[in-house]
Amino acid sequence: MKNHSLGKMPTWQRLFTISVFCICSISGISFLLGHEFQISRATLGNRNILIIHGVSAAITLIAFGAILPFHIKAGLKAKKNLISGVFQLILLLVLVITAMLLYYGPEELHEGSELIHWILGLTFFGIFIYHAINRALRK
Repeated sequence: MKNHSLGKMPTWQRLFTISVFCICSISGISFLLGHEFQISRATLGNRNILIIHGVSAAITLIAFGAILPFHIKAGLKAKKNLISGVFQLILLLVLVITAMLLYYGPEELHEGSELIHWILGLTFFGIFIYHAINRALRK
């Protein structure tokens, strides 16, 4: 078993986390393009894409919860990727809230929650990619 430095995830966990975050983001972007912008609506805007997005979001939250105890704490102490990391934490919290409002909230909140969810989801994915690339470049 490899000895990993403080805050560094094992390779399998890093790949799993990156994979589920990407699946969640790409399925969300796909649904946005198909549903809202009518791009390949039959393929991208169908319920199956939304199901993939919802299931991968749940798995993403599990993966995120698994990295909270060591990766985020160590990152805060080391002050590495601090701004992008904290911003991701905040965005993820708001994304979870808006997703719950879309699913469980009153009808009058759906339109606003949907718009916020899409904008922050796109922003989150960009910051997530930056965070991962910045980490890789610092090696």
